[in-house]
Amino acid sequence: MFLTSADEVRIGGMWSRRGRIVDLGGFVPALAGAVAVVWGDLARGPGWYLVADLVGGALACAGVWLCRRWPVSAGLGVIALSVPAASASVAAGIAALIAALYRRPRVAIAVGAAGVAATLVRFALRPPGLAPYPVWALVGVLFGVAVTAWGMLARTRRELVLSLAERARRAEADQRLRADEARRAERLGIAREMHDVLAHRLSLLVVHAGALEFNGDATPAEVAEAAGVIRSSARLALEELRTVVSVLRDPARDTGSPSADGADLGALVAESRRAGMRVELRDHGIRLSETPDAVARAAYRIVQEGLTNARKHAPGQPVTVLVSGTSGAELVVEVHNPLHGGPTALTGTGSGAGPAGSAGTGSGAEPAGLASTGAGAGLAGLAERASLAGGRLEYGQTADGRFRLTARLPWPL
Repeated sequence: MFLTSADEVRIGGMWSRRGRIVDLGGFVPALAGAVAVVWGDLARGPGWYLVADLVGGALACAGVWLCRRWPVSAGLGVIALSVPAASASVAAGIAALIAALYRRPRVAIAVGAAGVAATLVRFALRPPGLAPYPVWALVGVLFGVAVTAWGMLARTRRELVLSLAERARRAEADQRLRADEARRAERLGIAREMHDVLAHRLSLLVVHAGALEFNGDATPAEVAEAAGVIRSSARLALEELRTVVSVLRDPARDTGSPSADGADLGALVAESRRAGMRVELRDHGIRLSETPDAVARAAYRIVQEGLTNARKHAPGQPVTVLVSGTSGAELVVEVHNPLHGGPTALTGTGSGAGPAGSAGTGSGAEPAGLASTGAGAGLAGLAERASLAGGRLEYGQTADGRFRLTARLPWPL
């Protein structure tokens, strides 16, 4: 990370208090060096040389005030003044230091080399009787090299500090983004779990409550049976809701509810049959308890949502639930039923990480009948649930006019 050409203005500001302090910090040693040189040459140099030394030193000290704003142009001007005026030598070193602080290394080295060259020329042109050439020329060269190296080192350190600060800001922003994404995923998970838990039970309540409302000729036994189913469904809904809430409060209490084994799947189908649905279960002797917990739960929820959708959108139509697959390959769960009320445009797929490790996607278009009840959201949630289990969900209309919901879930050995 390199500082831009406007960094010298941004750092402290051109005319800010901090900027003026920085300029004063360069001007004072330049002025002190000029006074020391002129005082040493006062009794030995010719008069014309002393006048040129005084004028050049004064201009160089004034130029130091401009070096922070224009490190290269003002710096080279100060260095040029140091050729005829030895009193400008300290100012030239400060100009090289400022250039090294505010410009790239190649530019800083070029300005420092110009300062070294000016030192050699200055001592070569000094009148006889002043300081000996080899000693002071070597001192001048070492001084120019030292201030340039010091400026480059300070610039590198400052760039490192700024880079680390920028990395810290980016890391903090990334952490906030990850936290927001985690909260969003958590909210979506809560919404999906609430939907899966309540939609099935509440739809059963609606069916039986509607039967009581419109069946005025129902016998007391039929009324009692419907009321019992309503009570049982409400109790189960409350129990599952308590389970979800307890898991949200303490994830360690997550026991994989519901206990998605073969008996529960059969009970789920039997419960729908009691609500008046015609459901056929073909599980081929497969028990969900034989599969991993995540796969068992996903399969249970998929069947539950399929029955709920059929009950809401295809009332009175027969529903078939198929469970097949082999250990070491995949578990296939399928729910299909004839469409009610004409064709639908609802189709979609959802996939998780397959054998090749590809990321999952999900899509679907909702018809008006489903959008009004949120069933499309339920299918999208099932696609995500299948993806989290490492499987794939497909749903849509078949060629023979049926709606099919199919999940393919991994079933490791």
